[in-house]
Amino acid sequence: MDFNSLIQDYALPWSIKIGAALLVFIVGKFLISIVLKLVKKGLIRAGKLDEMLINFIMSISGAVLLLVVIIAALDQLGVDTTSLVALIGAAGLAVGLALKDSMQDFASGVMILVFKPFKTGDFVEAGGVSGVAEKVQLFTTTFRTGDNKEIIVPNSSIYSGSITNYSARDTRRVDMVFGISYDDDIRLAKQILERLVSEDERILPEPAPVIALSELGASSVDFIVRPWVNSGDYWKVKWEMNEKVKQAFDDAGVSIPYPQMDVHLHTESAAVSEGEKN
Repeated sequence: MDFNSLIQDYALPWSIKIGAALLVFIVGKFLISIVLKLVKKGLIRAGKLDEMLINFIMSISGAVLLLVVIIAALDQLGVDTTSLVALIGAAGLAVGLALKDSMQDFASGVMILVFKPFKTGDFVEAGGVSGVAEKVQLFTTTFRTGDNKEIIVPNSSIYSGSITNYSARDTRRVDMVFGISYDDDIRLAKQILERLVSEDERILPEPAPVIALSELGASSVDFIVRPWVNSGDYWKVKWEMNEKVKQAFDDAGVSIPYPQMDVHLHTESAAVSEGEKN
């Protein structure tokens, strides 16, 4: 084979193919950068997606687009891209089956970040855990409990069950029950409860607090007290109101009954006992 044939049959065609592949790759990467910038601006302007989810979408989109550009560049070199695409699809299927549980966590994480049933800083009960949501990630969510423990929960455990967000509303209703003895004056007890509620400035005037005799129990007459407060004042009002009611009832001579059991002992006479022995 002479030099001219080598140039015409091999060097020149392959140079054209390599040049075309490089051109496709360079132009493709340039177009990818433009597309990703436009997509990111659109996602940011929407204002509904978490920054973490936006970054993840950008990373996945960039990887997929780059894979398309690489396949297009290899096609210019004469590589059988059909087989390559099939191989990539089979590999993706195998990885997906191997990481089935992780993919469930990922899908749940995306749903949490998109629909936002709670956000960072909310006090939440979900996935068998109660605490403040400190960090929402794509696979797990980190909670801080009331005693300052850090608990990491898989997102699939959170999104597959019910989610109670105690911080979602600005106000909450404090539900309390106070029982008095049947011998006590129910009018006096109700007046005391109404006074204590009206004196607490943290209790909201609207909706109006509910104070009513709810039940005639087995050992007590039960009053329900249901004031509305700002969510941040919930526990303070609940704890302090219990203490105030106990002190006010003691000062007024109103008793708070507790369950009791009367035990009666019967003693048989000595004569009966002797007769049983005989």
